Amino acid sequence: MRRGFALVAVLVAVTAVGCGSEDGGDVVVAGTAPAKPYDGPLYVPASGSDKSGAAGRALECDGKMYEGGGADAWSKGDGGKTPEGGLRAYFDMQQPDVPRTGYRVEREESGRVLFSYDVGGRTKVAVVVAKDGKNRPGWGPESSASCDPAELPASFAEAHGYEIWTDKDGKRVPTTVVSSSVGAAHCDWQKAHFLQTGEGRKGRLYARDPDKVLPSEMLTAPYDGDVRMPASARDTGYRYQDWQLWLTADASKAYVRTPDGVEAWPAVKDGTGCL
Repeated sequence: MRRGFALVAVLVAVTAVGCGSEDGGDVVVAGTAPAKPYDGPLYVPASGSDKSGAAGRALECDGKMYEGGGADAWSKGDGGKTPEGGLRAYFDMQQPDVPRTGYRVEREESGRVLFSYDVGGRTKVAVVVAKDGKNRPGWGPESSASCDPAELPASFAEAHGYEIWTDKDGKRVPTTVVSSSVGAAHCDWQKAHFLQTGEGRKGRLYARDPDKVLPSEMLTAPYDGDVRMPASARDTGYRYQDWQLWLTADASKAYVRTPDGVEAWPAVKDGTGCL
């Protein structure tokens, strides 16, 4: 996972609904040709930590690429007989957390096809499938990449458990900046809520636990649902429904203003989570 332990508890609920077609539609549709189709190479070798290849170049994200990668080897019969079968094999093999219907063919070359999932005429998910690669018989994924879930349709994000926050201008905020989710069902944490700010070493995970379903040793302090807003707190401008996120220089707590008052969400200790 892209943020290590911190999202173990959060993303289990998100990815658990990732299997199958979420709306019963067609995997590939005719779509509308973009004003300027991707005209770069359909094969780009992996470079360093970037494994997204041509798919990464075909994206049209508002922000940074969210996820991208290549493909592992597979056995005879795992690949598809057609390019569309190769796209289906991508979903089956890699179980990506992206929409599974509504893709269109953007480019075709000898032995390779670029499938694109567009939002507002811009490519937000790209998958390059190739035929009979080394140790990859049949049609299957060669490279894939996607934009942040905040750039995908709101219906997809909601159905997959993402709570997309907005900024002071009402624009959707990337989940790598701030995101939230209910707790993992398989740990019986559904009554808890998690809030992630930032990513990597700078990221912090906070928890709302009014019903005390989380282990106490997991939190840096108890959750408090009725506190006075610290004078040093600043309004981040981030909003989710009727929640407002306020932070202080002390990152041990996040303050969430609601119509009923102010809540203090304690930070989750490093190295703890739901497995």
